[in-house]
Amino acid sequence: MRAFLFPGQGSQSVGMGKALADASPAAKELFQEVDDALSQHLFRIMVEGPESDLTLTENAQPAIMANALATLRVMQREGGFSLAEKGDFVAGHSLGEYSALCAAEAFDIGTTAKLLKLRGRAMQAAVPVGEGAMAALLGADIEKAQALADAAAEGEVCTVANDNDPTQVVISGHRGAIERAVALVKDHGIKRGVLLPVSAPFHCPLMQPAAEAMEEALAKAAINTPLLPVYANVLASAIADPEEIKLRLVEQVTGRVRWRESVAAMWDAGVTEFVELGGKVLGPMVKRIAPDATVRSIVTMDDIEAALAAF
Repeated sequence: MRAFLFPGQGSQSVGMGKALADASPAAKELFQEVDDALSQHLFRIMVEGPESDLTLTENAQPAIMANALATLRVMQREGGFSLAEKGDFVAGHSLGEYSALCAAEAFDIGTTAKLLKLRGRAMQAAVPVGEGAMAALLGADIEKAQALADAAAEGEVCTVANDNDPTQVVISGHRGAIERAVALVKDHGIKRGVLLPVSAPFHCPLMQPAAEAMEEALAKAAINTPLLPVYANVLASAIADPEEIKLRLVEQVTGRVRWRESVAAMWDAGVTEFVELGGKVLGPMVKRIAPDATVRSIVTMDDIEAALAAF
């Protein structure tokens, strides 16, 4: 069994998508569709930067999605690839869940781009700049991270945002609490705590205004039953009902990204091959969760040709 995975924020880089668009009319067409949906020259920002514009949450989220979906579009148009025939599940890390749903044809590309643009803006606006923070805890499992978050909170929000793999957990909340947590890592048997260069504290209760904005937007969005079940971040289990998908996407804004549990659940369900589209971020996490799994990352035209030959 095979699962297709889609990366989240942090996987963006200036120049992304250029080689694909230069090599394939199908990729170029998809980037144009996203630009048209957003009434914005997003692809120009992806290719030329500046990096400060690309890393803005409202640009990074649709850009990462577009890059992953362009990879899939090339496989479909030029290699006759069918996600429904070659895959059993889809999953995405945070914003990647939207990419996964678009890949599985639950949302069309224009709707996905607009939802992610709004999601990025709403998450940025939910907390004034400087009031929130996130930190990666390296050498931490979920139990150690939770104990640290509880100790550092002191009445402020400090919570586990991403349970990425057995060695990496991300915490999110008020800046003061996150800085206290980083200072306390050694006391909790954690190797390192690193403040992340993010503009808002994602996946914590401070994001409630963004969750409300997404609830309103998703209520109006057209959604189909996906071609493949999607592993929802907040459940770490597969869902396919359109109304439940909307509900879980709203919960995801403030809720924990249960990535470690999701990959473990897919492995337990019989998935032995995990294929990351448009990035090389999730593959190493998968190997730390399911060491015996086969992992493939598809980013370049060479990667696409190798994958098409292998599937």
